[in-house]
Amino acid sequence: MATATKTQTQTKIKARAKTKIKAKTKIKTKAAPARSAARVTPLGDRVVVKQSRQDEVRASGLVIPDTAREKPQLGQVIAVGPGRLDDNGKRITIDLKVGDRVLYAKYSGQDVPRGVFGDEEDYMILKESDILAKLA
Repeated sequence: MATATKTQTQTKIKARAKTKIKAKTKIKTKAAPARSAARVTPLGDRVVVKQSRQDEVRASGLVIPDTAREKPQLGQVIAVGPGRLDDNGKRITIDLKVGDRVLYAKYSGQDVPRGVFGDEEDYMILKESDILAKLA
């Protein structure tokens, strides 16, 4: 019986030691601060465009899932870069301003990950040459 008591005591000691180690190494986490909208300034002749959303339901009543939707080609300008430099070092300004609605090439630009600007909208960064037209 003495050996059974001895092993039980050793097991209890090991269990206490593990709980002490866990208590010491416990990591305290703080709540993540709320994301604020990032202020972005594109470089050179680049433009940040907020993509327009496509309707989920067609006129006939068919519901289109996210995976079957086409990538939109319309958007609203959110930020404009200072413009590109020519060979003489002069800045060539961009013909767009914040708030303009634009039509851009289908497979152009760089998608911005969701949540970067603090909301769940889709954004793209385009070069001025990728923008096809400015809508009135």
